[in-house]
Amino acid sequence: MKAWSWDRYGPPDVLTLKDVDEPAIGPDEVLVRTRAASVNPYDWRHVAADPKLVRLSIGLRRPRPGLVPGADLAGVIERVGAGVTGLSVGDEVFGEVRLGSFAERVAVPQNRLAVKPAGLTFEQAASVSMSAHTALQGLRDVGRVSAGQRVLVNGASGGVGTFAVQLAKTFGAEVTGVCSTRNIELVRSLGADHVMDYTRENFTERKGRYDLLMDNVGNRSLARLRRPLTSRGTLVIVGGIDSGRGALLGPAAQVLLGALASPFVSQRVRTVHWKPNSEDLRLLAELMEEGRLTPVIDRTYPFDQIPDALRYLERGHARGKVVITF
Repeated sequence: MKAWSWDRYGPPDVLTLKDVDEPAIGPDEVLVRTRAASVNPYDWRHVAADPKLVRLSIGLRRPRPGLVPGADLAGVIERVGAGVTGLSVGDEVFGEVRLGSFAERVAVPQNRLAVKPAGLTFEQAASVSMSAHTALQGLRDVGRVSAGQRVLVNGASGGVGTFAVQLAKTFGAEVTGVCSTRNIELVRSLGADHVMDYTRENFTERKGRYDLLMDNVGNRSLARLRRPLTSRGTLVIVGGIDSGRGALLGPAAQVLLGALASPFVSQRVRTVHWKPNSEDLRLLAELMEEGRLTPVIDRTYPFDQIPDALRYLERGHARGKVVITF
């Protein structure tokens, strides 16, 4: 099969398309024929080892041989492991792997997959897992959002942000989205009650207005991000393209600072460690089937142009998700 790989860290140009062996599957895994994938900051950070902390998990000097980047995917099950239940050959599924989706076939744990809604294209389904999991778990589990709260989403037009705006509205919150001028109508169409243009207004100057702030950008200090929160408000740190580029710890530096500061301030400062799982994927599928959650796709690239897709994403101006077609 064809798969993308890399033998040194660097820009997307270090990726090469190779013929590799089809992956074996374990008893609790299925083999998925990939029909679509999507790209995330997570992917180019692994390719570039940015932050350097990434090297601890995939190779200190260079990536370990045989690694394939990519996380989000959607496709058709071709084979199932002996211990798999609830999934069958021929099922159309979507979900996420730690690494490996930039390949024609992927071995996926059954607990990271769900059946794709019939009304959703493979491209739409492939855009969901990492971004929507992060938005859902950041709002529900970390932020403890509730109906009537005032929620601000910084980076509302990006991959996580477009899901976060819609999910916050589903939870009954009053939502303010922060984005650039060209994305105002997009964010408003997702259900935001208020939209702020960051080129004209600084949301950190709105003191004490919001119960929850989800930061998907990572270009402001903790002190500034806390300013628009109420005294008992919650800051949910996701990070993003701008978080700690080229640094040793990258987004983890702000996470560490937040953990150190949290015991000494009245506000809650938390970070999102998304956990892909079938239960949340099924919830997201239900919301999409009901029309309460819609993936936003900026661009699609064919499988043989994945480096171009990563370069576009890295520029930081994608509206919603960037998707790969096979």
